Amino acid sequence: MSEVGLNLLKVKEPKIKMLHVSWFAFFLTFVVWFNHAPLMGFIKEAFDLTTQEVKALLILNVALTIPARIIIGMLVDKFGPRHVYAGLLLTTGVLCTAFALSQTYEQLALFRFLMGFVGAGFVIGIRLVGEWFPAKEVGVAEGIYGGWGNFGSAAAAMLMPTLALMFGGEDGWRYALISTAVVAFVYGLIFFKVARNTPKGSTYFKPKKSGGLQVSSKKDLYFYLAMNIPMYIALAVLTWKLSPTNLGLLNELATNGIYVGLVLLFFVQTKQIFNANKEHLSQPVPELQQYKFKQVAILQLAYFVTFGSELAVVSMLPLYFLETFEGLSAVTAGLLASGFAFMNLAARPGGGWLSDKFGRRKTLSILICGLTIGYLVLSQIEGTWWIPLAVIATMCCSFFVQAGEGAVFAMVPLVKRSMTGQIAGMTGAYGNVGAVIFLTVLSFVDYSTFFIVIAACAAVIFVAVQFIEEPKGHVAEVNEDGSVELIQVGS
Repeated sequence: MSEVGLNLLKVKEPKIKMLHVSWFAFFLTFVVWFNHAPLMGFIKEAFDLTTQEVKALLILNVALTIPARIIIGMLVDKFGPRHVYAGLLLTTGVLCTAFALSQTYEQLALFRFLMGFVGAGFVIGIRLVGEWFPAKEVGVAEGIYGGWGNFGSAAAAMLMPTLALMFGGEDGWRYALISTAVVAFVYGLIFFKVARNTPKGSTYFKPKKSGGLQVSSKKDLYFYLAMNIPMYIALAVLTWKLSPTNLGLLNELATNGIYVGLVLLFFVQTKQIFNANKEHLSQPVPELQQYKFKQVAILQLAYFVTFGSELAVVSMLPLYFLETFEGLSAVTAGLLASGFAFMNLAARPGGGWLSDKFGRRKTLSILICGLTIGYLVLSQIEGTWWIPLAVIATMCCSFFVQAGEGAVFAMVPLVKRSMTGQIAGMTGAYGNVGAVIFLTVLSFVDYSTFFIVIAACAAVIFVAVQFIEEPKGHVAEVNEDGSVELIQVGS
């Protein structure tokens, strides 16, 4: 890391201080977002839940994150990371406390659904870190932010059961949840006091209009609208999972109401996007201020198969090991599977570092090719395999997956500075779309086919990545006084 000028021990250096402040905020959001999963045994017993009700809670936890990342991205670009991250952490503390104090299953379901917004915290730091680090360092900085913050889910898995047992009693799990809520709330106040949107003397560029990305051509406008459709499909799939024909949490009237609501929401969003671009595209966009939407679309697809597959695989891996290898206990299977998440600490920063050093497109291409091969190898694992070899194969695949995530977000801040929040939100949302799609596939096929489907998707997206363009030179942003400022994005 020192090769690219980052010494993480120099905490008095403003950009390093801001990186630590940011990744810890993200870490806390992931701790709180996933703090219920390792306590589900306690929660199931306390409320006498059925297996279907438990599954419904797990789905509800991620349902709101898809639209939330889009909304948070817009808010970040408009109001700045300092206010939005602090506000999200404070809200997180309140919602988590409400979930911990729930007395009925309906209350549990409602507050878990609302806590899906917490999962959008990731987007905020992408813009913040992008403001503080130059193009030659932004990849490794974003990788550290994403990798170390993402570790919050693994930390929750290790910490929460211990906390519940330390508090003891039948309400120990409630106190464990509340303790994380208090930390998040307090850190929200600290973040607001310590964080700054930009280095001293730098301008925080905002989009001229909110409600949607401003694109550079009418062709890109229609491309943008088309890329929104899969997000609504994923939300419809989540609704179907909760419908009477599946988990049965929603009745038929509520299910149909949500379907109608999604259609209406799509048309409302489409109108907002047109409004945001109507005046903007009424005359040609100056060449220096243009960017190609295909850059955004390809990054969305790459995150679909990287983070999307990670979320899906982390959800099923313990059960996969348990059912594949005879004689494993549930605890051992969970420990073996945890290696997939642990790779985040090094792999995601590694992907960002490789992007900074060897180029964005080349790095992303190699990593997606690697994860394609990795998932094909996982599809061949059988009960006759030597268990350590299966774990090594899993962790090798995990490296390419999470390094690929780092490579994606090494490029996101270099597309269009004033709209980095929205671009990060859209890209992040596609990760959740991937998780929904892959887990839905898993409900219809065996494990081997599941891995092959991911590999096939990755192979197609590898081809798409060849059309991404390496950031070069400068991009232009317009100051409030109308003057133009050039920002370096490549050599």
